[in-house]
Amino acid sequence: MAAKKDKNKIVLAYSGGLDTSVILKWLINTYKADVIAYCCDVGQKEDLAAVKEKALKTGASEAIVEDMRSEFAKDYIFPMLRGNALYEGAYLLGTSIARPLIAKRQIEIAAEKGAECVAHGATGKGNDQVRFELAYAAVNPGIKVIAPWREWNIASRNELVKYAEDNGITVPVTPKKPYSSDRNLFHISYEGGILEDLENAPDESMFEITASPEKAPDKPEKVEIGYGNGNPVSLNGKKMTPLKIMENVNSIAGKHGIGRADIVETRITGMKSRGVYETPGGAVLNFAHKLMESITLTGEEIELKNSLVPQYSKLIYEGGWFSPELKAIQALIDSTQAGVNGKVGLEFYKGNMKVLYRRSKGSLYSQNIVTFENDKGSYSQNDATGFIHLKSLRYKLRKEYEAQ
Repeated sequence: MAAKKDKNKIVLAYSGGLDTSVILKWLINTYKADVIAYCCDVGQKEDLAAVKEKALKTGASEAIVEDMRSEFAKDYIFPMLRGNALYEGAYLLGTSIARPLIAKRQIEIAAEKGAECVAHGATGKGNDQVRFELAYAAVNPGIKVIAPWREWNIASRNELVKYAEDNGITVPVTPKKPYSSDRNLFHISYEGGILEDLENAPDESMFEITASPEKAPDKPEKVEIGYGNGNPVSLNGKKMTPLKIMENVNSIAGKHGIGRADIVETRITGMKSRGVYETPGGAVLNFAHKLMESITLTGEEIELKNSLVPQYSKLIYEGGWFSPELKAIQALIDSTQAGVNGKVGLEFYKGNMKVLYRRSKGSLYSQNIVTFENDKGSYSQNDATGFIHLKSLRYKLRKEYEAQ
C-alpha cells in the first residue's frame, strides 16, 4: 500500500494583525494545507510571544518567530543609508527596505520545511505585493506564490472583519485606531482609514516614537556620530553595533521631535497614496552621512552619487533590492565609501537638527586654500584667469558662429 502523501505546506508572512490572521485561516480553509506562520522580528516592538500563540490558536501547524534585527540593520538599512536613498525626494523607504529580508527568510524556511508555497498579506492595490514577489522570484523563481487579496472574494475591511468574527479571530482594528500602521527598526508608517482624506491632518495621539516639537525638551541635546567606511560606527564616542546605533539614535532624535513626514507618494501601481511616517534615526543618519560625504568625497563623486539617488531609491521602493541593477549601483556607491570616515556633531532641538562640526583626517576641505584672509597659500588667484578663459571658450565660439 502506498504511503499517504503529507499535506501541502505553505509558509505565510505573518504579523498577527487583521489581514494575516484572516489569511492564515482562509489558507487552511481553502487549500486544506498545513500553514507555517513566519513572523520576522525587524523591530516592530510587539509581543511576539503573543503573536506566536495567536498563530497557533488560529490554526497554524507551526509558528516561527525569528529575531532578524541585527541583520536588518547591518545588511539592509546601513547599505541603503550609504546610498542616501530618498524616494521622490521625501520618503526614507522604511517599509520598502524590510520586505526583501522577510521574503528571503520565507523562501529559506520554505526550503527547510519542504513547503511548496509561500503567501503574503499584501493587497492588490499596494506596493508590498510587488516587493514580496520580486524577492521571492530572485531567491527561488520556482516557488509557488499565493496572494489571497488577489484570489478571494473579500472586497473590504468590513468583510475582512466579518470573516474574522465568523472564524473566532480577534480583531485588532478599533475606532481608536482607524488606520493601518507598520513598524520596524527604521520607522513607523501610517496609512489608510482617516488618512485617506487629504483634508485630515494626522492627530497628535497617532505618533508613537516622536514627540511633538512643541512638547519636546526645552534644552537642546548635542550628539556626535562617528563614521567608518561610510557607516555610523559610534555614538558620542562609544562604539556600537548597527542595531544599537539605530536604537539609540531613534530614541534621542524621537525625544526631540525629529523625523516626522506627511507624504503623498506614487505607488508602484501608479496611483497616489498618502503616508505619514516617523523615521527619527533614519532622518538623522541620512542627514549626517551627507555631511560626512561633503568633506570626504570630491564634487564629481557627490554629483555622480546624487544622479543615481532617484533610480536607486525607486529600485528599493519597487522591490528591486535583489536585482542586478541595484547590486551594480550599490557596488559603485560602496566603492566611494572607503574614505568616508570621521565625526559629525549635531544638536537636536524641537524638531530641528543643527550642524555643529564635521571632522575627518581625510577631509578635502582646506581652510588655508579657501580662506579670503591670506593669499600666500598654495592657491594662486591668478590661475583663475586661464581657467575662466577655457570655460568661456564655447560661449565665444558660439557668438562668432551666430555673427556670420
